Amino acid sequence: MNKLTRTLCIGLATLLPLGAALAQDIKERNIKFAFQNQTGHPQAQGAAKFAELVAAKSGKKISVKLFPGGTLGGDLQTVSALQGGTVEMTVLNAGILTAQVKEFAVFDFPFLFNNAQEADAVTDGEFGKGLLAKLGDKNLVGLGYWDLGFRSVTNSKRPIAKLEDFAGLKLRVIQSPIYIDLFNTLGANATPMPFPELYPALEQKAVDGQENPNTVILSSKFNEVQKYLSLTRHIYNPQALIVSKKLWDSLSADEKKLFTEAAAEATAYQRQVSRGAADTALAELKKSGMQVNEIAPAELQRIRDKVKPVIDKQTANVGEATVKALYAEIAKVRK
Repeated sequence: MNKLTRTLCIGLATLLPLGAALAQDIKERNIKFAFQNQTGHPQAQGAAKFAELVAAKSGKKISVKLFPGGTLGGDLQTVSALQGGTVEMTVLNAGILTAQVKEFAVFDFPFLFNNAQEADAVTDGEFGKGLLAKLGDKNLVGLGYWDLGFRSVTNSKRPIAKLEDFAGLKLRVIQSPIYIDLFNTLGANATPMPFPELYPALEQKAVDGQENPNTVILSSKFNEVQKYLSLTRHIYNPQALIVSKKLWDSLSADEKKLFTEAAAEATAYQRQVSRGAADTALAELKKSGMQVNEIAPAELQRIRDKVKPVIDKQTANVGEATVKALYAEIAKVRK
């Protein structure tokens, strides 16, 4: 192959994606993608990968602009913006969507999954897809589930080594009934609060602590204002990747296919990045000076036993049939 031929081949290869995009029904669009975690966090890395994929697949016709760190408001505010069509996309803890579809509360059941692989099997299967399908009536469209990881508790007062150590701690929790019930049941003073308000609240001692996965604790620099990290791993968070139905209904078939494919590819990437980052984050938190403790199996069982009434209450709220289907799905995975 001579130099001219090689140059022409390279040029054609560069133009092929653009040509494919031009042949499809794809319009110029600007998409606002808002989320709570900071740039560099696996959530933000997944969003950046999605934006990159959409740009490539659309021949740069569709631009996805990222708004990290809660710059457009907390999760509840962002979901409302999606429903109204003023923001096009977000990714958030699936359980927060309980306000739209009550069944999403099951993803916040304490000690539900033993590992992330169980969660993937459930969310990617019929159960998870079925919940996303219910969002359509609430002016939202679900594209998949990302990984946030297992949540643990930090605070500025003392290590949590046993059930009684929760007593009296003022802990910020997600604005969701199950989180409030869970930590009040454990003896803490659960304080619901939007995520963007959390760091200053910790810094000013308005709350004693909070609970989040290790990657969030590190990227949000909570280690600067929290001394103790207790590895409770009380809830695993799948995150729902959702789009405004107003946007979705305006997309052509080609554009919907493009979004769906980009979401699937970004999901695989984000999960891998997130799970790799979890152990690294824990090591960094220890290195920064946080006192990290595991909880003895017997004490963890006492905590599990204490929160069973919370699960029973939420089961009644969500519906026994839904919860039974969830546990059946998990049992199938564990075989």
